[in-house]
Amino acid sequence: MTHDTLAAALLDARLPRYTSYPPANRFSSRVGPEQMRAWLGRVEDGVPISLYVHVPYCRRLCYFCACRTQGTLGNAPLDRYLDHLEREVDLVTDLLPSRPRIGALHLGGGTPTILSADRLDRLAAILRGRFALDAETEVSVEIDPTECDDARLDALVRLGTGRVSVGVQDFAPIVQEAIGRRQGLDVTRRTVEGARLRGIRSVNVDLVYGLPHQDPTRLDATLDAVLDLGPDRVALFGYAHVPWMSRRQSLVPEDALPDGRARLALAALARQRLEGAGYVSVGIDHFARPHDSMAGAARAGTLRRNFQGYTTDTAPVLLGLGPSSISRFPEGYAQTEPATGAWQRSIARGELAIVRGARLDARDRLAAAVIESLMCTGAADLDALAWAHGHALAPLLERAQDLAHDLPGIATVSGGVLRVASPAAWRLAAARFDLGLKATSGRYSMAS
Repeated sequence: MTHDTLAAALLDARLPRYTSYPPANRFSSRVGPEQMRAWLGRVEDGVPISLYVHVPYCRRLCYFCACRTQGTLGNAPLDRYLDHLEREVDLVTDLLPSRPRIGALHLGGGTPTILSADRLDRLAAILRGRFALDAETEVSVEIDPTECDDARLDALVRLGTGRVSVGVQDFAPIVQEAIGRRQGLDVTRRTVEGARLRGIRSVNVDLVYGLPHQDPTRLDATLDAVLDLGPDRVALFGYAHVPWMSRRQSLVPEDALPDGRARLALAALARQRLEGAGYVSVGIDHFARPHDSMAGAARAGTLRRNFQGYTTDTAPVLLGLGPSSISRFPEGYAQTEPATGAWQRSIARGELAIVRGARLDARDRLAAAVIESLMCTGAADLDALAWAHGHALAPLLERAQDLAHDLPGIATVSGGVLRVASPAAWRLAAARFDLGLKATSGRYSMAS
């Protein structure tokens, strides 16, 4: 299969990112508080769980972002948020069999560092009051360098933070202006150096390709600056232009967006630069230093994928706290009310604010296992997965062989194992095992 043929397939496809299966836009109201209570009651005692805390507030609303966030210039909403988060923690932990040990904690958003140092300390106290956090807990936090100072970095250290994820996207002023995110290299460098000075062992930098006015020269200059920062990991995301889902994206100048082939060229440039600098390719959009735990997980075959993207976290249960957060159980997914006000009203009534989700049946679990394997490794042992899930192998092989026919030289099937050589094609491969894609194909961003 030629590069041009693969490029054409990518340009034609609009696909989920497969951070879950089924994707969150297929969740339904058939999962609510009662189902969440039942799933919480079945969490196995003594097994570490993971915790995700969604902080929905930002001082500025970046135009490119499709996350559930809202702006605030004052601090009163932050205090109300913490009040209700504390109550939500009580509601959730009252339903668990014991005081759970947290194996991994991630603060996302929004902008977690919009919380001042004293508010971050309060958040830590809320979590430690009902969950067991210890020296073995992997704590990671998303940081906007324009909303982070020494006091907040000190508070993150007191929380036990071992990794920070620093949003950059692109350093070119014309690109930053077009996406509503002005951020100089100096303030970014101060944050990175401040984290390292305090012993935070891992720094991740987030980049986005496919942004307005982005071209190879500008992206190359951004990569020069990022490589000079020397992050342990780099996340390289393709901009998903979905203004029908995120109204703020209507502020992004569409006529300045690179077309599909230009996007592919930008992605290839970034990959070449990062791999040339010694980073190991992980999954479809992450790069890590060879010593980093994510690179180690990729080598060991233990890499996982969840709503934060690629992760080394292998816990069977992920509890989401805060508005729009998603919890994952072996039985399915449960999402809280996305609107902060409605989330607060439910919590104030003493109710879990679950409004939608998905129950997984045997076919869903098998599809999820195949898709996660493809998205993490580019391969899936269909024979072993079919046996493990009590499913016939033949339907899986039929899908895999159709894929190999359509992607000759990229996808191969041998001995019941599907292998996909190019990470650029992994989402295309995963989509072949997506049981509900055809009915929802118009809801997704470009696959390139």
